Amino acid sequence: MSYSVTEIKTGIANALATIPGLRAYAQQPDNLNAPFAWPMLDSITYNGAMRGGLVTHIFVVSVVVGRSAERTAQTALDGYLSYEGTTSVRAALESDRSLGGVVQNLLVESASNISTMDGNDATYLMVDFRVVVYA
Repeated sequence: MSYSVTEIKTGIANALATIPGLRAYAQQPDNLNAPFAWPMLDSITYNGAMRGGLVTHIFVVSVVVGRSAERTAQTALDGYLSYEGTTSVRAALESDRSLGGVVQNLLVESASNISTMDGNDATYLMVDFRVVVYA
C-alpha cells in the first residue's frame, strides 16, 4: 500500500470535517477560529513486519474547543471526548478506519492533555487525541 504522511494527514482532516461545526485542517492553521482541529505527526516506527510490511504512525490530533471561560466550550469538550455521537472525535476518526483506502487501520487510542492555549488576546480550551495509524 503506497501512502504519504500528507495523504494520512489529509484523511484525518477529512474525517474530522464530518463533525458539525468543527473546522478541520491537515496542518496547524495560522488563524485561531475555534472550534478547529489538526493532526501533527509525533513518530513513525518502520519495519513492524518483514520487508517494511507494517509502518506505524503516531499522530496527535489537537482540538481547540473555544474560549476557556465559556460554558459552551466546556459542553463542546464533553461532546468531542464522547465515545460516540455526532461530535465525538473518536467516532468520526474511526468511522472509516482506512481513511478512504489510504491506510490499513486507524485507532484512536486516548484523549489527554486537556489544557489551555493563548491566542488572539484570549485563552482557549483544548484537548489532544493520540491516534495510531497502521500503513
